[in-house]
Amino acid sequence: MSSARGQANHALYLARILLAAWRRDLAAEAVATITLTQAFLPAVRLHLGHAYGWFLVEITRPGGLPVQPPQCVAELPEVADGKAVPGELLEFQRLEESGWIGEMLSADSLPSPIASLGNLAVSSPAPGFDQASLWAAQLQTLFDRMGDSLDEY
Repeated sequence: MSSARGQANHALYLARILLAAWRRDLAAEAVATITLTQAFLPAVRLHLGHAYGWFLVEITRPGGLPVQPPQCVAELPEVADGKAVPGELLEFQRLEESGWIGEMLSADSLPSPIASLGNLAVSSPAPGFDQASLWAAQLQTLFDRMGDSLDEY
C-alpha cells in the first residue's frame, strides 16, 4: 500500500478486526470486562491513531510518505507561505483540542491498573468497547466525507 489514504484505511481495518474480537470475547464472558478493555483498548487506539495520522498525511499530500504517521496536526510540516491551511486540518485541530479526537488520542483514556483502597478495588473510568467502536465509526464518517472533497483537488 503506497498511498497515505490506503494506509489510513488499512489501519482502520485492523482496528475493526480487533473490535470484532473484543466483541466476541465480551459475549463469551470468560474474561472480566476490565481485563478485556486493558488488553484491547491500547491496540485499538494505536490502530485508530495510525489511521488518523495517515489521513492527516493524505490531506497535506507531501512528496513522499513518512516512515510513521504523525500523531496529531501539530506534527505536520508547516504549510508553505502563501498557501491556505486546508479546512480539513482546521477541523481536525479543533477536534483534537476539544473534541472526540483529542479523547481518542489521549493517554488518559487508557485503562489504568486497578488500585486497591482498603478492601475496595477501584479503577479510574476508561473508555471501553462502545467508545472505541464509536471512535472507529466517527473516523470512517470523517474519512468518507473528507475523502470526497480531497478527490476533487
